[in-house]
Amino acid sequence: MGKQMKIAAAAYSLDWFDRFADYEAKLSDQVARAAGQGAELLVFPEYGAMELASLGGRAVAGDIEAALYEVARHGPAVEAVHLRLAKEYGVHILGASAPVFTGARPVNRAVLYGPEGVIGHQDKQIMTRFERETWGVESGPGLTLFDTPVGKLGVVICYDSEFPLLARHLVEAGAEILLAPSCTDTYAGYMRVRVGSMARALENQCVVVQSPTVGFCDFCPAVDENVGRAAIYGPPDRGWPEGGVLAETALNVPGWAVAEVDLGQIAETRADGGVLNDRHWAEQAGRIAAPVTVVRGAGSR
Repeated sequence: MGKQMKIAAAAYSLDWFDRFADYEAKLSDQVARAAGQGAELLVFPEYGAMELASLGGRAVAGDIEAALYEVARHGPAVEAVHLRLAKEYGVHILGASAPVFTGARPVNRAVLYGPEGVIGHQDKQIMTRFERETWGVESGPGLTLFDTPVGKLGVVICYDSEFPLLARHLVEAGAEILLAPSCTDTYAGYMRVRVGSMARALENQCVVVQSPTVGFCDFCPAVDENVGRAAIYGPPDRGWPEGGVLAETALNVPGWAVAEVDLGQIAETRADGGVLNDRHWAEQAGRIAAPVTVVRGAGSR
């Protein structure tokens, strides 16, 4: 076996803050709790940073356009808090994603922090209908593989986790663990990300970490309802839980899902699992290169 470590996925509620110091205190407590359980890699959810819209007051937080700008302006302060905590606890943190203005419209960006500083960021690739049609949040350029002391990581933000070729591109670049921060306002939405994440763990024989926002947020209509449970998934193969779930929280209850992961087990499963989805992935190409044979039964149209 190889390096063993603990991963923590947050089920994260959105809170009202009167001062930035209140946000810093909340995040400090959250990181301390996860690190106290031995976690070395902490994952926060998609759009978890939208709670910072409260710092602009009710009118700003209640305006979905103004809220984007309010959250974005706190970016440097948010970075400073994460850098302090990552260094203090010696952990890697995927911070909650936030709007970042790189042009006229924002991208949805998650930043990865390590004890030595900012490692990099991943922008969401494929936008939901709400992001496209109502909010005006745009996709960012390309995918990034993060080669870190806690493993080779890829990030597939929420809807991105439902598109297998994005995850596959990261795995073929070397990813062992995929991080799937999410923000969904219905149980169906949560299940789409859960099913997608579990499928990515199956077909790539890797670990996928889902961190959602949970509960109600009465001050920011863009993220007013949040449904989910944090979970860490693996391939349902020998040596792994038969159901593919290493750890999970209760539905819509804030807290941490924590599981120990062995990077060597990922490599071993890919090399000699009960099935070899990762190795056999390339065999699909030949099968889909030829046209589909259509056979019509009696009475078909």
